[in-house]
Amino acid sequence: MKYAKDFIITSNEQLDQRNVLLKMRPADGDMPTMQPGQFVQVQSPANKDTFLRLPISINNVEDGQLWLMVQMIGEGTKALGYLRRGDPLNLVLPLGNGFSVSEVKGTVLLVGGGVGIAPLLYAGRALKDNGAEPVFLLGARTANGVLERDLFEQIGRVLITTEDGSLGERGFVTQHSALQSQHFDKIMVCGPKPMMVAVARYAKQHSIDCEVSLENMMACGLGACLCCVEKTVKGNVCVCTEGPVFNINQLTWQL
Repeated sequence: MKYAKDFIITSNEQLDQRNVLLKMRPADGDMPTMQPGQFVQVQSPANKDTFLRLPISINNVEDGQLWLMVQMIGEGTKALGYLRRGDPLNLVLPLGNGFSVSEVKGTVLLVGGGVGIAPLLYAGRALKDNGAEPVFLLGARTANGVLERDLFEQIGRVLITTEDGSLGERGFVTQHSALQSQHFDKIMVCGPKPMMVAVARYAKQHSIDCEVSLENMMACGLGACLCCVEKTVKGNVCVCTEGPVFNINQLTWQL
């Protein structure tokens, strides 16, 4: 079931120059059930008089609070970055289909690039709670771009690549040595499309089941505007309703 609910900001943490972590609780105290990989549509304080909302991945749900990682890149997201404790925020949630965390056993590699790491925190927690072993492979340009590292380390082993070599191994996530030396039973990915395609290709070559969270441009979040359409083996579908998480076997990527 989808809800339009009012939330109250409980904290705003500056993660780096461009990203903040908003924590919030439902104004009525009733938190909807949400799955890792789903997202919300946020009514930004900068555009209350417009129809369109901002799609943001669910970063975590813990202690009766919802966490959203917000990258401040436009007027709407910058307005979210200015929110403070006690401010109201209206959300439509939960939206889309998430990762298959309840169906997985063994060792699961969760690969994230940039702010694509956001949904992997909640997914990793759920996998661990269900008896799987999460291993995180996080990529960024520099060490400062590896967000929430301490939180990931509380859940599972963390592997890191940075393009400048300032943290972890130098290069891209697809170049990390663990991909050649370790076995993984499943892979879950979120980040820039070229990165996801490269990881999906690796998974295909090694016969590893793989899910990716697409970041197509979204407007309504409900499948009405057809803004986020993706071609699949069953035809064109809306990412906001059929995804954002897809098994790579559903996609028409040339792997």
